[in-house]
Amino acid sequence: MAITKEDILKALSYVEEPDLGKDLVTLNMIEDVQVNGKNVSFTVILTTPACPLKDLIRNACVNAIHTLVDKEADVTVNMTSRVTSGRGDTSEVLRGVKNIIAIASGKGGVGKSTVTSNLAIALAESGARVGLIDADISGPSIPTMFGVEQERPYMVQGDHGKNYIHPVEKYGVKMMSIGFLTPADDAVVWRGPMASSALRQFISDVDWGELDYLLLDLPPGTSDIHLTMVQALPVTGAVIVTTPQKVALADAVRGLQMFRQPQINVPVLGIVENMAYFTPAELPENKYYIFGQGGGQSLADKFNVALLGQVPIVQSIRESGDAGTPVVLQNDSPASGVFKELAQSVAQQVSLRNATMAKTKPVEIKT
Repeated sequence: MAITKEDILKALSYVEEPDLGKDLVTLNMIEDVQVNGKNVSFTVILTTPACPLKDLIRNACVNAIHTLVDKEADVTVNMTSRVTSGRGDTSEVLRGVKNIIAIASGKGGVGKSTVTSNLAIALAESGARVGLIDADISGPSIPTMFGVEQERPYMVQGDHGKNYIHPVEKYGVKMMSIGFLTPADDAVVWRGPMASSALRQFISDVDWGELDYLLLDLPPGTSDIHLTMVQALPVTGAVIVTTPQKVALADAVRGLQMFRQPQINVPVLGIVENMAYFTPAELPENKYYIFGQGGGQSLADKFNVALLGQVPIVQSIRESGDAGTPVVLQNDSPASGVFKELAQSVAQQVSLRNATMAKTKPVEIKT
């Protein structure tokens, strides 16, 4: 019997999206089904270009056609993506941005900006449209990490004659930082309201365009900046960066609990354990847990969130950050693979959050 489009859709209705727990047809993830004799093709619309289950889904589709339709069918599965959004607001603020992700830590010195920079580039390299706000007003690191300390944003005219700041762009990531607007050697000594005002400008006065993910590299701790962020933006979720030792975990708990306060209620996407272990370049298979072992996992288990990744201490991460060429760009480095897997995990959690939780809106905090 001739293969029909209905046969293909029926077979694919038995293929489940592993994270969402429903079949591809019910989730409207199948498009452009074509049948020509025994030649079958269709497109699977993934929820992110960084989907870590891409090959698993592709193989499951092919197996379903061969098992339920025709074992001799020549099956072509085209994979593309349409990033989902968890936004529930109708405001004009960052209307073209689908997901806003806060990268936070309870204390300084845990490598949050290093994680954020590599994560942003890894998402961009997967095919996503990515922006990055360096919200650490008093200690901006992003210009150094990207090697753009001397770059300066410029003004462009938008709709209704309003002028917007055009962000600096490198490695496929649009970025904005106070470091682009002040001399590198000057200290930014501002009270909370001034820092909050600068963040609001980075949000509303920058021409971000269409983005799948906008990452916010927050200052350590909990401060006016954090409150400004959740009041001004519908934050999709937060990623908490920590190191394994007890003193860092104690501060990470406070940072995590801030997002879970009832009046804020921002979903925590997961934990990143930075400096998880030391691996010498000459002994890449060896792991030395110099800051302790299992701290990130225990924190994730305690608060029932995902452990998104464990980033090792390797010299190349520090060297590449200082050189303005983050290690994720070095495909021959094991650390590059770690950050690419981290990007997949973050994108996966964003998709799962958008499919299973209520849409986010800016927070109204009563004082």
